[in-house]
Amino acid sequence: MAKPAPDLGIEPSTATVDPNIKGYDTVAAPVYSFLIEHPSGRKLLFDLGIRKDWQNAAPAVTTHVNNVPNARVVVKQGVREQLEEHGVPGSSIEGIIWSHWHFDHIGDPSTFDAHTALIVGPGFKEAFLPGYPTNKDSPVLETDYSGRELREIDFTQGKKVGRFNAVDYFGDGSYYLLDAPGHAVGHLCALARVTSNPDSYIFMGGDASHHAGEFRPSEYVPLPDSISPHPLEVQSATPCPGAVFEHLLRGGDKTKAFYRAIAGEVHADADEANRTIEKLQEADAHDKVLVVIAHDDTLLPIVDFFPKYATDFASKDWVARHRWAFLKDFKEALG
Repeated sequence: MAKPAPDLGIEPSTATVDPNIKGYDTVAAPVYSFLIEHPSGRKLLFDLGIRKDWQNAAPAVTTHVNNVPNARVVVKQGVREQLEEHGVPGSSIEGIIWSHWHFDHIGDPSTFDAHTALIVGPGFKEAFLPGYPTNKDSPVLETDYSGRELREIDFTQGKKVGRFNAVDYFGDGSYYLLDAPGHAVGHLCALARVTSNPDSYIFMGGDASHHAGEFRPSEYVPLPDSISPHPLEVQSATPCPGAVFEHLLRGGDKTKAFYRAIAGEVHADADEANRTIEKLQEADAHDKVLVVIAHDDTLLPIVDFFPKYATDFASKDWVARHRWAFLKDFKEALG
């Protein structure tokens, strides 16, 4: 029997993984950006994806990307362009939150007005300022933050969401920034309350995990005996037996995730990254929490994208449709 989902303690309110699994050798990696709209009209962005002119990023970034074999970067529009194409003025954005400083998340803040703050996680300023060109080795540009407020989040006030240290951004329980270390210096996640009575939430995971197999199954969400929708045959009305995946699990344990984050170039601290993933699993245990990690391609055919809203995800059953969709990646390993 699954362990009950833990109480997250949310106040009331108005190559990156191990082990290697055969056949899952290449990654299609979309990058998600979120527009957060408070009922008061205040607006935030969580991540900006890759800048349209990514060749103009800091040399520390472009050199790295150009050295990745077979990598192909495709960016058709910047985030401000997408917003304004659908009637949201770029000038209305109060702040840009970077989940972290990697180039596929930071976009180009200089395309936004000077009154738009840039919001980052703990340790960012010490680690990366000044930016390029003053510091030739910095992965960020001085133009990313110059002329605007650069706000580093302080998580020492004692607020918690689950086991995450948290900051209540708007002060009304509608949007929390979460301290999620491990992947990178200053890594942030966020939790948006999108409905009340009943409450439902979207967990903005950034790169806290790179594949759902890092946090599923879990002691809260064990691998089921029968999986529907069928992850390997999307059009099938017949459920998929969970047993076909059991030999891929670590120790065959249906309550342990397929993968663990591993040490290396991808994570600043793999042990800390795995502790963050354990905290994420507690959020993922709840049917009214939609967990969105930044590069999850299994969401593409399920969710509605801007200019549509995601606030009604619960009524559209996105959590259940998405939960085991990642198992498609293991098809070749089944023999």
